[in-house]
Amino acid sequence: MKQPPAACVIGVDIGTQSTKAVLVRADGQILAQSSQAYQVETPKPLWAQQWPDVWLDAVVACIKGVLAQVAPAQAAIKSICVSSLYGGSGIPVDAEGKALYPCLIWMDRRAQDEVRWVRDNVDLERLFHITGNGVDSYYGYTKMLWLREKEPVVWAKTRQFLPPNSYVNARLTGEVAVDHSSAGNIGGVYDVAQRGWSAEALQMLGIPQSMMPARLVASSEVVGGLLPAWAERLGLPAGTPVVAGGVDAAVATLAAGAAQPGNHVAMVGTSMCWGTIRPSVDARHGLISMPHVFNGDSNGPKDLYVFGGAISAGASVTWFRETFCQAEIAAGKTLGVDPHSLLEKDAAPLPPGSDGILFLPYLMGERSPIWDAQASGAFVGLGLHHGRAHLYRAVLEGVGFALRHNIEAGLRGMGTLDHRLVVVGGASHSDLWMQIMADITGRPVFTLAEDVEASLGAALLAAYGVGLIDADAVRKGWVTPVLRAEPNPEAHAAYNDLFAQYVDLYPALKPAMHRLRPPGPSRPPTHSPGDPPT
Repeated sequence: MKQPPAACVIGVDIGTQSTKAVLVRADGQILAQSSQAYQVETPKPLWAQQWPDVWLDAVVACIKGVLAQVAPAQAAIKSICVSSLYGGSGIPVDAEGKALYPCLIWMDRRAQDEVRWVRDNVDLERLFHITGNGVDSYYGYTKMLWLREKEPVVWAKTRQFLPPNSYVNARLTGEVAVDHSSAGNIGGVYDVAQRGWSAEALQMLGIPQSMMPARLVASSEVVGGLLPAWAERLGLPAGTPVVAGGVDAAVATLAAGAAQPGNHVAMVGTSMCWGTIRPSVDARHGLISMPHVFNGDSNGPKDLYVFGGAISAGASVTWFRETFCQAEIAAGKTLGVDPHSLLEKDAAPLPPGSDGILFLPYLMGERSPIWDAQASGAFVGLGLHHGRAHLYRAVLEGVGFALRHNIEAGLRGMGTLDHRLVVVGGASHSDLWMQIMADITGRPVFTLAEDVEASLGAALLAAYGVGLIDADAVRKGWVTPVLRAEPNPEAHAAYNDLFAQYVDLYPALKPAMHRLRPPGPSRPPTHSPGDPPT
């Protein structure tokens, strides 16, 4: 007797430089994967933006890509879910839903004037209390203020701001909704306790509440059904449920098995993002917070995803390799090996601290917990005895110290974390880097047998959203943690002293950093706090 097609879902993640999709059975077996790359627009220093139809086209290509790998008789697609990079400002759209300006993404740091204005004119303690977040050009609300001040014609035409996944969902279904994680990640406009837009905060900032979409949904909620035209284009049934999704960091953390308070995961790729699940937050600790993408019992506590990150993690390693390691790159090509393996072979025998050198990985300023766009990278302790291997190991250690800095900020006032640390992303392929992270943090490091991405977390939400799996199955997840490195007690003791020196370096060097990277000239906004929004 012929077997019916298996119930399957499609999870999609819109990333900074590529979009990825997975087609997954309801038991977690991955049947197909697809990806499409693109470039971020960086037309000026500190600017990073993207037109949203680049993302939409990539989503379409990836969905069609996974469907092309599986016969229709094998898989019955029950739902789709799209997660996305933190879209900063979101996409300003007009009354017809047309994009008016590129999305100012998380990397964009242009809103320096607006950050200064907020610090000088808004009740910061009240803003921290309402939103659980701080003030920095990372946050979407400061980028919205930039559009208000620097692009008044765009501002006047803007009907709403839509996060990337919300924009794609609106195009696919005709329904406008914003998931709570994306709303909370905007920062200064969302009430983290009440789980809704804050009229008080919006009034303080002078942002009309009408620009915030009225429908807020859980990340596992169905936004709407696939419109017939899109269904035909994708090769799926009209009305296929489209699940809301959420911010990719939280979705990837869910995919890696973090569904309950105390779980924590570090994602180390181009940037580093460490996140944990907790019931409350204090913005003064310097981390970012948003509603978590999964709350298994809707009547129970509503957990937060609290995270911090380094802008330049893998980016620091890439910068060092491309700038200083041409010999290893050439040798790697000749030998047919990754040049990183050659660098690691020489760096592995070196002691903690790389024979007396520390690296600050602030090559593009820094996010948490220091929040300083004018911070700059530094090697400290250089001597004639240092070579490329010393510097390479120092870069790996510097990112490890940045990870510990965020973990310690996360521990303040929250009790305990799981002892184990789960690491995902490109860094997880490096045995040396995993051992360094274990030694610096004093925690056993686990990686995942599966090459997990946020797209798998989106698939998990897609399955949960339409009832293919229950909350217990989400908590168990679809991945297999594997122990990669145990902390060496002697190395950990050495790194404790080195970490204290690392933490001391930033405040000591901050005045020089700021003189070397002066901010742009300030231009006061035309809007005063408390003025009625227009």
